[in-house]
Amino acid sequence: MIVLDQITKQIAEAQLLYNQPVEITGFFNFTLRYNPGAAFSMFADWGGAQRWGLGALAAGVSVAITIWIAKLDKSRWTEALALALVLGGAIGNLYDRMLLGHVIDFIEVHGWGYYFPAFNIADSAITVGAGILIYDALFIQPKLKKTADA
Repeated sequence: MIVLDQITKQIAEAQLLYNQPVEITGFFNFTLRYNPGAAFSMFADWGGAQRWGLGALAAGVSVAITIWIAKLDKSRWTEALALALVLGGAIGNLYDRMLLGHVIDFIEVHGWGYYFPAFNIADSAITVGAGILIYDALFIQPKLKKTADA
């Protein structure tokens, strides 16, 4: 995930002009943007402090997720997959933040006058991983618990 994220960001920087949308469909653009903040540009106006604060937070969360994955039973592969996606996304964005001082975003989805904030492959991995974690907690883990209790 980290490699895919970094390759797509390099391609975006090489092929796109900053803040100049390239329309792919009526609801999907590629637009190069730099996000010094967190998700949805939160904390972007902190004057550089967010680089180290968010970097430290992402590094700490990455260590915690790595420990969590290491302690998981092999039967909990969906949870491990979800956590691996979140971890890969976090590391991909952490790399940008620490090396560049911002995260490279380039994917835009829009429609009906609304533009979702630009994002990248790492953000997508985090979102999909979080979705799988929720699904796992709501549907898979209760079934495993019932089986174990029976």
